[in-house]
Amino acid sequence: MISRGERLANYAILSVFAAFALFPIVTILSAALGPADSGGTAGLGNFAAAWEIGRFGAYLRSSLAVSSFVVVVSVLLSIMSGYAFGTMRFRGQSVLFYLFMLGIMMPSEAIAVPLYFDLRTLGLIDTFWSVALPQVALSVAFGTFWMRAYFRAANRAIVEAARIDGASTWRILWQVLVPPARPAVVTLTVLVFMWTWNEFLIPLIMVTSESLRTAPLGLAFFQGQYTSGFTLLAAGSVIVATPVVLFYLFLQRHFVRGLLQGAVRE
Repeated sequence: MISRGERLANYAILSVFAAFALFPIVTILSAALGPADSGGTAGLGNFAAAWEIGRFGAYLRSSLAVSSFVVVVSVLLSIMSGYAFGTMRFRGQSVLFYLFMLGIMMPSEAIAVPLYFDLRTLGLIDTFWSVALPQVALSVAFGTFWMRAYFRAANRAIVEAARIDGASTWRILWQVLVPPARPAVVTLTVLVFMWTWNEFLIPLIMVTSESLRTAPLGLAFFQGQYTSGFTLLAAGSVIVATPVVLFYLFLQRHFVRGLLQGAVRE
């Protein structure tokens, strides 16, 4: 049993780390709500000015379209590939799985240049697909590893019982294994959404049209072209970060539950 002194020490340590983590957030919010550098309006007016000057509406729509596509396709492919690697045995399984793992071990910076020339050959540069497809590939690599570990730890008795009852492979996946895997799937969804939304390098290299810029890329151009002050930049940063925060808060309970279940436990 934890003593009162140990409990107080734990709370004190957690409070210090919480203050350390919240300090940058409070600083940005304070700057975004403070007086403008040019002496204009303060408070919520800074967000309105940043939204209009920085054209964040178009950037957020572009990021939302890319993130939605990447999340849906990546999660579906990860569930199916993780199911195959976690419950089936086939020739070349180990080699193919380690090939998937290269997507985790190899950073996007290492493949950005050859990927650009490949997509240019296919005529996909400066299109929606040049931003979305590379991120699908990167996300599926981690998603396969994540879901494979979950399916390997799933209750084999339930799967065998479903097979005895005549359930097909697809039915076992979607009706037997996926419903209990909801926390793991939600955790993967949140992670992929956060990674895709915050991706900067791939959109920077692959697109030149302003209509295809994502929110982080638009924020970088906003800093360099439209303002040199910190107040509007802080307001723009809050605008860009808000969708990720809201998405996480909405799925927080399932996200934490998926982590606590040890979805990556072998």
